[in-house]
Amino acid sequence: MSPRLASGVWVSAYLTRLRLADMPAYVTAKGDATAGAVVVKVALLDGTARAYERRSDLMTDTRAWMLFIEGPEVEVDAQLARARARDPDLWLIELEDRHGRTLLDQDGLSE
Repeated sequence: MSPRLASGVWVSAYLTRLRLADMPAYVTAKGDATAGAVVVKVALLDGTARAYERRSDLMTDTRAWMLFIEGPEVEVDAQLARARARDPDLWLIELEDRHGRTLLDQDGLSE
């Protein structure tokens, strides 16, 4: 297993990658800089949204971005607010893309 990047470093790199792709993104909640979990929300600009979280597969010792919630944006926001209330170390990143692109499948971001 390779060492994991500190959350703050990963978030900074992700925001840079999004900026280079001309994709607007915002940190809507700053979590723990070292070990906070990260959730990425993409607003589809049609009133709906999706949120992704990185989960671990204990059998293969790998981590992958998985769909956390999708639906009307107000419902996604409410679920994310509840998640943040349970875990104040959680980072929330929001981006806007009509096609739902997040770049989370790209090398260096997917692990």
